[in-house]
Amino acid sequence: MRLPLPRVLAVPVLAAAALAAAAGCADVEGLHDEGDLGTVRAPQTLWKDIHPDPPPAGQDPGTAAVVPGLDKVPGAGMRDANALEVLRADLTSSARQDGGTGRLVDPRAVQRLTLCDRSADGGPDCPVRPAVLRDVTGNGKEELITALDLDGRLSELRVYTVRDDGVITRILSRRAVLEGVEVAAEHLAVREPTSNPEEVAVSDYVWDPDAGIMNLSQLTLDACHADGSGSCDPGTG
Repeated sequence: MRLPLPRVLAVPVLAAAALAAAAGCADVEGLHDEGDLGTVRAPQTLWKDIHPDPPPAGQDPGTAAVVPGLDKVPGAGMRDANALEVLRADLTSSARQDGGTGRLVDPRAVQRLTLCDRSADGGPDCPVRPAVLRDVTGNGKEELITALDLDGRLSELRVYTVRDDGVITRILSRRAVLEGVEVAAEHLAVREPTSNPEEVAVSDYVWDPDAGIMNLSQLTLDACHADGSGSCDPGTG
């Protein structure tokens, strides 16, 4: 009959295993040494004593703003508003308010709008993108999503809603290189290129009822595959 090993004999075995684990990692070929993993250093803060001034009153693009000079809209959402007139009123007012500093709107925006005529779509030379109507606030009414292309790359993205009193309000303002804009449920995602051609930055905005704006809720990187044209198809990421 075989007798069980004394418990004291198991201790060196466990100690040896612990030492081996500390010296390397186990894989299908056994243990190996990871080598020098370097020294972990705390991040260094640059220019920690220099801070930007707060934006002047009324010049923060992250706040809701009533669009001046527009008639009130019945409570059926932005479908009953003239999208081009809303954008023109907003950009003109913003340019006047920021005094050409570019904080609220690119200084070229108002000049670009002169390319649009008074037709519903602004005419063939109008740099305003077709209006999109989606409920992004969850109130059952449609918001207006549109953008003015400043050049072949940069755009001014805007989202507008109608308050209960019929006043049109801007709830999102974003200057960006619009690689893509996606709407799902009550989320609006803006895809922008990064310095890495295989990745895009995705800014996810959701409705904040307390602030009355579309607030940035998440910023992520998404993998993509360039098709050779310099674009990044969100369907292939």
